[in-house]
Amino acid sequence: MMTSAPVATLAEVFMDNRAQLRRIAHGIVRSPETAEDILQDAWIRLSDGDRLGEVQRPFCYCCQVVRNLALDHCRRQSLESSYRCYDIEVETLELPCATSPHKSFQDYEVLCAIDRELSKLPARTRLAHELYRIQGLTQRQIAEHLGCALGLVNALLADAARAIESCRTLMYAD
Repeated sequence: MMTSAPVATLAEVFMDNRAQLRRIAHGIVRSPETAEDILQDAWIRLSDGDRLGEVQRPFCYCCQVVRNLALDHCRRQSLESSYRCYDIEVETLELPCATSPHKSFQDYEVLCAIDRELSKLPARTRLAHELYRIQGLTQRQIAEHLGCALGLVNALLADAARAIESCRTLMYAD
């Protein structure tokens, strides 16, 4: 009595021939990473159900599944690339002007008004304000620079802030 050899499942046939199936996928998609992704998809499809009863040549069936998935991937990539537009030069795009001429003039007027108010202050107060607002020094650094107490620097900055307070209404005028 002749005993038949155990029938291999599709998953077993797939695993036994994985290297050859990878070469088939890579030959179509031309990317090792994408070929691995296709093998993963094929594995999921083949291991879901045991269709060996329906398949007469399991290796050929596995090859066809991998081939079809690779071709589907290429078709999808081709379709997606037809929707993309790469012929635009980003450097040549015109950007809308961030500020209008009116806004630029208004900003200039505000700066002139602040400058006028600061010019009325003593030189040490103006210097303390410039060191704090323009150069970004701390009050302690300004005190060291001017050779005075920290409390005096605080008072000088408060004087400068009061002097330019009248310019605040110009900043928010439309």
